[in-house]
Parts: sequence; structure tokens; C-alpha cells
Amino acid sequence: MIDPTRHRQLQELNLVNVCTEILYNSRNELYMNMRFLDISLSSLQFTADTGCRGMGTDGFVIYYHPEYLCDLYKKSRILVNRSYLHLVLHCLFCHLDTRGKRAPEYWNLACDIAMESIIDSMYQKCIYIAPNPYRRDIYLRLRKELKVLTAEGVYKVLQKWEMEEPRFNRMAAEFCIDDHKYWYQKDSGQKSQPRKNKWDNNREKMQTEMETFANKASDDSGDLIEQVRIENRERYDYKKFLRKFAVLKEEVQVDPDSFDYVFYTYGLELYGNMPLIEPQETREMYRVEDFVIVIDTSMSCSGDLVRRFLEETYSVLAESESYFRKINIHIIQCDDKVQDDHIITSQEDMDEYMENFTIMGHGGTDFRPAFEYVNSLVLQQRFHKLRGLIYFTDGEGIFPVKKPVYETAFVFIKDNYTDLSVPPWAIKLILEPGDLARQEEEELTDDWGGQVILTEGGEREM
Repeated sequence: MIDPTRHRQLQELNLVNVCTEILYNSRNELYMNMRFLDISLSSLQFTADTGCRGMGTDGFVIYYHPEYLCDLYKKSRILVNRSYLHLVLHCLFCHLDTRGKRAPEYWNLACDIAMESIIDSMYQKCIYIAPNPYRRDIYLRLRKELKVLTAEGVYKVLQKWEMEEPRFNRMAAEFCIDDHKYWYQKDSGQKSQPRKNKWDNNREKMQTEMETFANKASDDSGDLIEQVRIENRERYDYKKFLRKFAVLKEEVQVDPDSFDYVFYTYGLELYGNMPLIEPQETREMYRVEDFVIVIDTSMSCSGDLVRRFLEETYSVLAESESYFRKINIHIIQCDDKVQDDHIITSQEDMDEYMENFTIMGHGGTDFRPAFEYVNSLVLQQRFHKLRGLIYFTDGEGIFPVKKPVYETAFVFIKDNYTDLSVPPWAIKLILEPGDLARQEEEELTDDWGGQVILTEGGEREM
């Protein structure tokens, strides 16, 4: 007589073996069609978990419910491939480690929508299923507000929509592919940094592969290569970046570092009220003195983003340790011609300008007039020592060909810019959307809060 328990165990073992074979075949098929994913596809092990709602991952292992996976395979091999790739993409974009204090239900949905949008944009036979009208409508509405559907951008848009429960549930039923409970395990904090380092490394290698040896295959990768490039950009502190435009200069201020209390007290003891050494009344400091901020006021640039960028830059410059008491900052508004040049010489001037700030222009975009205007100011010796110019724009314009005598940075907002080729002599910065969002502390969830992405020209000594 066959032992029922033994028989059940053998059936379960056989089912697990079948599921393992299904996942191995899925991984191989994905690899054969997208070889730039080779390292990432091999970075996840397989484990059966009857408590899993479908499939899920913790960044190290793919967990699956055996019966769910078999049923999914019976429906279509493509569905298994899509689910496998969906899990890998979550890991590549570090969604498990960048959730922060975001609302879990909205963050989970945003991550799934962003990853499904990538998969739906990839024209590979092993994964392609034509999006239904509902999906296409959601993508269209999101792209009206975002140029790149990243999880962070989608999360902010979803929250802005303020969806009622039936609408939210309908969207979740369409896009939620995997079980995210493994993202929130108690020991995830200990795993977080090693996991993030691992997938950051995988993502960088994948970008290199896509841009070199796998160009033909990456042509069909849809939005994946663009999102990978955005995610791989190096990040720097915005405040630190602005201070690169500072100059070394003496300022009237007591220098405590040059003050020696030993000699000071010795002089008082020896001569009465005559100290032997007085502290220096000036000190050398690196601060911003001459600076130019150019605002793109064309129709394609959001007025709200312009104001928030100016407020953020002002908040850094307004710190007492950032610039000299006497400064010379030009805030220039320009579309296809220079519309306004406001000179800031003190914090009072900046306060007044911010209070009465209005956008002028709304024409086309041409970067050249602003540079021609600033170059004329340099020739007129309107600056003592101009170290740099920051140009806030969406990138849709004509760049000057010749490098100016001062350092230049073009600043964009992630998810709201056209990634055109910035001249090699310029620095390109991509601000995270949350950097200008002025949210409450509990909503500031990016691991890189208050930072920028610095590319093209790279970090330069100024």
C-alpha cells in the first residue's frame, strides 16, 4: 500500500521540478533574445513558496507558487517570460531599496506600471503581447505628464490623481504582476546595501553591453535603454555642485582658526590688559561672488518647475556661508531671445526678486542669445571673475557650438526633459523630481534626496 503522505510529497517534488524546468527554459529564452540581460537573468535563484501570491523576489531569489506557475505556463509561455523579466527589472531599478517611506500601495503599483511599460515597449517575440486599450490609455495619460515613465515619476502622478478605491483596484488588477511582500521582510535592512550594490553593478554592465556589443538587440529594447541610462547617472549633492563656482577671497571676519589662546592669555598675564596676539580680522573663504542663472521661459518649460528650481537654487545661495556679502548674480530669462536680466547684489535683492517673480517670454527655445548676452557682459567687464553659468531648461533648443570662457551647466528635471546631446564642453545635470518638490519630511523618500545626476562633461574642477 502506498503511503499517502509519501505520495503527496513525491507529487509536490515532481511539481517543483517541473516549475524549475519552466523557469530555466524561460531564462534561456530571454537570454537568447536579449543577451545584454545575461548577468541579471542568472542573478536570481528559484524557490517554491506556497505562501506566495503568484511570483515574487527579494533581489536574491525568485519565489513562486508551484500551481500558479504551472497554470501560467499552460496559458502561455510568453506570460512566464514576461513575469520573469518583470521581476528582474524590479531588481535592476532597485525598487526594493528605494521605496523609503512612500505609501506602499501606490509605490507597488507605480513600480509595476513602470516595468510593464518597459516590457510593452519591447518588440521581442518571446515577451510581446499587444497592450489592451486600457493599458494604452493609462500610458498615454502618464506620458502627458512624464517624458520617461520611471517608478518615481509614476508614483507622484498616481498620488496627484487621488483615485477612488474602485479605480485604484482596477488599475492594480491590470498591472500588479508579482507579490511584493518580499520587499518588506524584517531582515531586508541587512540585505539592502549588498543587494543594491549587486544590482547597480549588473545595471552598469548591462548598459555597457547594450551600447557596445548588443546594439542590434538593444534596438528592440524600447524604453529600457533610456531608463537604464537615467538610473546609471552618477549623483552629486546639488549644494556641493553650486559651491564649485565659488572663488577664494578675503572677507572681513574674525578667523578663529588663526587665534591662539595660549599666547593670548600669556600676554594678558604678563602685560596686564595687553594681549600678545590678536585674532586676524579677515579670513580667506571660498564663496560665490559672480554667477549667472539662465531660465528657459519657452512654452515647453513649466512655470511651476522654473519657480521651484529658482527657489531651490536661491535657498542654497542664500546661506551665509555660500556667498559674499557683496555679490553679483544675474538672473536671466530667455526663450529665443533675452527677455529680462535682473541683477542681485544682496540677499535683500534676492528676497524682493523672489517675492515679485514673474515669467517672461513663452516663445521658442534658442540657447545662443543668452550666451551671446553674457559674453557681451564679460567683454564689458561687468563681472569681477565669472566662474560659471547654470541654464535651467528642458533641452529642446539650439545649443551654441563654441565653448565660453566660463564653466556651463545645463540643468534638467528627470522625467521632464528631452535627452538631447549637450555640447561636450558643458556639464549636464539631471535633478531628481523630488529635489524641487518641497514635500514634507515624511514624503521625502529617495535614497538620493537633495541630489543631482551629473553626466556628459562629468565632475570638473572649477
